[in-house]
Amino acid sequence: MTAEPIVAALDVGTAHTTALVGTVHGGAERAPRLRILGVAETLTTGLRRGNVADIEEATRSIRAAMEEATRLAGVLPDGLFVGIAGDHVRASGSSGVVAISGEEITRADVERVNEVARAIAIPQDRELLHAIAQEYRVDRTDGIRDPVGMIGTRLEAELCLVTIGSAPAMHLRKSIERAQHRVRELVLEPLASAQAVLTEEEREAGVALVELGAGTTDVALFHEGKIRHLGSIPVGGHTVTSDLVQGLGITQSDAERLKEAYGCAYEALIDPAQVIAMPAGGGQGERHLSRELMTHIIHQRMDELFDTVRRMVEEAGFLGRLNAGVVLTGGGASLEGVAELAMDVFGVGARTGVPGRQLEGLVEQVASPRFATAVGLALYGAQRLAPGGAPARRAPRGGGVDKLATRVRGWLQDFF
Repeated sequence: MTAEPIVAALDVGTAHTTALVGTVHGGAERAPRLRILGVAETLTTGLRRGNVADIEEATRSIRAAMEEATRLAGVLPDGLFVGIAGDHVRASGSSGVVAISGEEITRADVERVNEVARAIAIPQDRELLHAIAQEYRVDRTDGIRDPVGMIGTRLEAELCLVTIGSAPAMHLRKSIERAQHRVRELVLEPLASAQAVLTEEEREAGVALVELGAGTTDVALFHEGKIRHLGSIPVGGHTVTSDLVQGLGITQSDAERLKEAYGCAYEALIDPAQVIAMPAGGGQGERHLSRELMTHIIHQRMDELFDTVRRMVEEAGFLGRLNAGVVLTGGGASLEGVAELAMDVFGVGARTGVPGRQLEGLVEQVASPRFATAVGLALYGAQRLAPGGAPARRAPRGGGVDKLATRVRGWLQDFF
């Protein structure tokens, strides 16, 4: 009997580093499922707005999280699927055309047109992360998901090319390698989270995935099953905490603790008379804070953030196409009232995305929006490692990158 493949995911966020280890079962005949064996979360040090700012500190956070996750799982993975995000991410469209000489279109023809579409020059300071097939056109028929077996003389491909800054990617890889682990593949975090919390129906109808991280807010728009837009805003949970420090005259640690315990993003849900007792400290006696004031501060910042996201969606031309609404993930999505505020700002339905589909094992331990990226990365890895699945591409080591990405085989059309 063949042993089940081991998959490991690493989400290095601005506030927390999450490691997840599990096994994969199922394959070509049915969608692979992930059995979670170990999950660990540590405080992140060494990152700023999602990018590594101190390699040694980032290495310590990664090592601690991986040691705990592998100890709980009782297995050692051979490489990690690692999330990456930030304002250095860029997405652009590219197309390619080839002539068909045979009787019908084959898989080799599809690979050939994909190669043509992605064979564009990449700047020296960037590298290709994903080449995502959007749709194909056979002669004059467009909107085709898979052209294999069709008859025609001309095949066109439309791809979404996602590139990242070479320096942020190199620093992340170096931190992981110094922690004695190997990067199997880098994956864009919003796309991983989408796999964990979005349904196929939502991606088809039109949905905005808004990932509320500590340092940044990342946005991914889907419509008709395609990735339509990717964006990042340098505002997150740390900004909210800083607002509380300034507005309430409290320390950073107290602000973070109060936000986690009593934070609410929607003023209408709060009793104006409610007060919060603060422990005595620093020579001061016991203090009492108005929860209404605290909620007002959070509401104002989150309203401003959602308004920025709304303008991004509008500029992309999809504000009126979010038929499935908005799905919120990341640590900030755990705030009480955040979905209600999103519904007000966007004028559509909104919900909090919690992982749960295709999972077994320690499911309850990841049933929170802050685990969406880690679970999505592991599901992505499961898709790659399952028998009959698409092979994972190995991440380049150091700074060497094939700028034309002619060896990228990790197509995401099956993943999404």
